[in-house]
Amino acid sequence: MSREIDYGNLMHSAMRGLIRTVLQDVADKGLPGNHHFFITFDTNHPDAQLADWLRERYPGAMTVVMQHWYDNLDVGENGFGITLNFGDAPETLYIPYDSIETFVDPSVEFGLRFEAADEDSEDGFDEDDLQEDDEDGDEPPRPTDGDVVSLDSFRKP
Repeated sequence: MSREIDYGNLMHSAMRGLIRTVLQDVADKGLPGNHHFFITFDTNHPDAQLADWLRERYPGAMTVVMQHWYDNLDVGENGFGITLNFGDAPETLYIPYDSIETFVDPSVEFGLRFEAADEDSEDGFDEDDLQEDDEDGDEPPRPTDGDVVSLDSFRKP
């Protein structure tokens, strides 16, 4: 039986661990300086908890902002709970880390995006995705698609 290293899932796990570490620091010490977060998550995730009216209003994905007012930030092993204000109506949410699609801190131009694996490929990578530089052969093949995080899309012009 052959075994392969699942780099995509390992990277996602590490990135979600980073989010957990950042949120735990905020829970312990508060948001420093101008830091704030835009967190987009899958509202259909089976472990996501949110009010029915929010799930109906945001079928599929929802972006929450953690900046001026938030309460009860409870960082757990698999997700975090938080109370946010929606038009003067506080609502408690539970957001599993594996439901997060994007995590952005625009104050420092930092962002993470989690892309779903290609359904045609078990690991999200096909050999057909490789491109070779035929002219000089100096450049190794690189995947054209996959679990690459591009921070440039979050940079200010």
